[in-house]
Amino acid sequence: MTSRTRTAPRAVAVVAALLGLFVPLLGFGTSAQAAPTGFRVQNGRLLEANGNDFVMRGVNHAHTWYPSRISSLAQIKAKRANTVRVVLASGDRWTRNSATDVANVVSQCKQNRLICVLEVHDTTGYGDQSGATTLSRAADYWISVKSALAGQESYVIVNIGNEPFGNSNYTRWTADTKAAVQKLRGAGFNHTLMVDAPNWGQDWAFTMRDNAASVFAADPDRNTVFSVHMYGVFNTAAKVNDYLNRFVAAKLPIVVGEFGHNHSDGNPDEDAILATTQRLGLGYLGWSWSGNSSDVQYLDMVTNFDPNRLTSWGQRIFNGANGIAATSKQAAIYSPGR
Repeated sequence: MTSRTRTAPRAVAVVAALLGLFVPLLGFGTSAQAAPTGFRVQNGRLLEANGNDFVMRGVNHAHTWYPSRISSLAQIKAKRANTVRVVLASGDRWTRNSATDVANVVSQCKQNRLICVLEVHDTTGYGDQSGATTLSRAADYWISVKSALAGQESYVIVNIGNEPFGNSNYTRWTADTKAAVQKLRGAGFNHTLMVDAPNWGQDWAFTMRDNAASVFAADPDRNTVFSVHMYGVFNTAAKVNDYLNRFVAAKLPIVVGEFGHNHSDGNPDEDAILATTQRLGLGYLGWSWSGNSSDVQYLDMVTNFDPNRLTSWGQRIFNGANGIAATSKQAAIYSPGR
């Protein structure tokens, strides 16, 4: 999601893809590798360094556009979230977040006992969106701010690039994602990496779904998590269940990295998203805390960054059935006595 603009999937292509044949996924077990220094993936589950299962319950925060709103992290934690996905910029489309700024974001997450998913937003809709950049450039950005991330593997997950392809040339996603993962591993990143789906994150052509196993295998650390964004493509419980169940059956780690209760490209089934992720023990991160542009302002969870002014969407995700308050568990790394 970008608070500035979004292009809806092509309706005809969506229907064709949803009716298309499924190419079976293959599960991969954990390969021999060095002892984890933080989060790791095992048998399709995201684990903390101590082996505890971790299920993300949180929201997105548009830090790069609202850097003065760093207090939002404390307010998000007060709503019982255990994770925040933080929007950063590489400087290719929006003003670059420096290593000093990234280090401060990580510090604020830790002070507020939040797991920090950091993402580069400049890749959004590459191929469709003017100014969008490549996953390779996003990987270069992460390498340039590595000093802010080294040693934070128990607290930080690196989401390489937001919605890295639109609806053009999205078949390049598999090769480009593998290359970006390997570039970061080659640069010494030991973090759990998160990779977003193409098609504006919604994977309506099933490129990520059908190639996730090979992408996972291409990570020498076998420590990659997949993220799908659920908007108008996921407008029925059947579509939500089918997509997520296929990853679980293949023992491949999946989270819903963005979703909303409404969208211009269709009406996502937020009740099904919340219920299905809870039933399967999968993470979710709703879009977004506040500050969306006027065309998608209905996705603000609080009005004008005021935590005391929950919108209907905010009320639903924080306090509704299968919502954050009812299901979130703080990361073990922050437990008393640590």
